[in-house]
Amino acid sequence: MPHVTSADGTAIGYDRLGGEDPAVVLVGGGLDDGTENLPLGRHLAESFAVVSYRRRGRGDSGDTGPYAVQREVEDLAAVIDAAGGRAHLFGASSGGALALEAAAAGLPVDRIAVHEVPYLLGDHMLAAWRAYKADLAAALDAGDRDGALRLFMRLAGSTDDDIAAAGAAPVWPALRALAPTLRYDAACLGEGPPPTARLAAVTRPVLLTTGVTADARSAGLPAGFFAAAADAAAHALPHGRRATLDVAGHVPDPAALGSLLTGFYTG
Repeated sequence: MPHVTSADGTAIGYDRLGGEDPAVVLVGGGLDDGTENLPLGRHLAESFAVVSYRRRGRGDSGDTGPYAVQREVEDLAAVIDAAGGRAHLFGASSGGALALEAAAAGLPVDRIAVHEVPYLLGDHMLAAWRAYKADLAAALDAGDRDGALRLFMRLAGSTDDDIAAAGAAPVWPALRALAPTLRYDAACLGEGPPPTARLAAVTRPVLLTTGVTADARSAGLPAGFFAAAADAAAHALPHGRRATLDVAGHVPDPAALGSLLTGFYTG
């Protein structure tokens, strides 16, 4: 698999999924080893030169310390350079927050689409976010990856039964390997609410999508959680627009989302 070298010397793995210019770079979200966006990428590769990469600390990408969001912005800059020097972006969940931060930092991007960025609104969710970040840091500092995963799932609205079932599932060891990157996703989301000053610096068109209903595994989240976050972020963006997909779940159907993104990127 090919790699690029980021500004701090970290090797970042990526895949080219085919297609012709313009380029679209896919940015993964929490606990994604770089595979979650691949079905969407294959759909988009019918119209674009798609590049999907593994964020630092995931898969075959390195993880040079100390971590900072700016290092991830530099990683994305190196991937965009490998993709031809300019690209559209798609970011899933917390990867959407990173994509928007990269656009605000002035990376050479054209159009940005993000799906269900989990910005947090309201006193209850903000208090939960602050507690989560403190507890997550304590768990990871103590080497308790299982505890870190449970904290994340609980914040994301999973029930105790869901968490117990996940812990017994074959995928759990792979999730344990990714647990340290939960700290990176938390850093990308910052204080929790949409970062209005940073979003105001994004001059390119941005499409913010959400599903029509929430994932069943997020039943503990407030009703309309992702829609409210997307509405607030769109309001802060100079050229933000909203769209709702007629699908359920945090990971959308690649054909439904891919069709929408194709129209947006070519518009």
